[in-house]
Amino acid sequence: SRFMSFGTDGWYRRQTLLRAGLAAGMSVLDVGCGTGLSAGAARSIVGLQGYVIGVEPSRGMLGEALGGQRIQAGVRGIAEALPISDNRFDFLCMSFALRHVADLQKTFQEFQRVLKPGGILLLVEMTPPRASLAYWLLRFHLKYVVPLITRLWSGSHVAQNLYRYCWDTHDQCVPPDMILSAMRSVGLQEVKRWVEIGLFSEYTARK
Repeated sequence: SRFMSFGTDGWYRRQTLLRAGLAAGMSVLDVGCGTGLSAGAARSIVGLQGYVIGVEPSRGMLGEALGGQRIQAGVRGIAEALPISDNRFDFLCMSFALRHVADLQKTFQEFQRVLKPGGILLLVEMTPPRASLAYWLLRFHLKYVVPLITRLWSGSHVAQNLYRYCWDTHDQCVPPDMILSAMRSVGLQEVKRWVEIGLFSEYTARK
């Protein structure tokens, strides 16, 4: 299933980018790019005339993103203090990493700063359901079923533990109202939230 891995699948990431307005020839900054899953999807959309740069605090993950040719350049850094010049990118994305940000307002100010006027911001996060049955079914699936399938398929204890960690951090996602409010507070325009299958929240805005 495309949703078995709950958002790590490249097909879903590509759809979020297209929905937000990513197009051929655009310049993209992927913040918290990890191993480059979203960046790789972005590169397939922007094509040879565009480019994708990743920002990531982990040297190891940047190395994987570069080695897999998912980004054209990588910079070590954090969202609250981007090592990027002003008005640089047509499109900025952050996928499943906002929960690691300590200061939302400072982060969104940085996002706005590095975007060109009219540039697009896309944030993708999980919004776990709070209804008791749905919540516990999701918890069981993400924390136990997906890690087990991942280990059986890949033979990797590391991958299994990463999926368990994925649940533990997704369970601490920032509430949607707080994200929308912080986006508006820094002056971002056309702030919207799209919910996919009742689980993924896609937040978009323009500078």
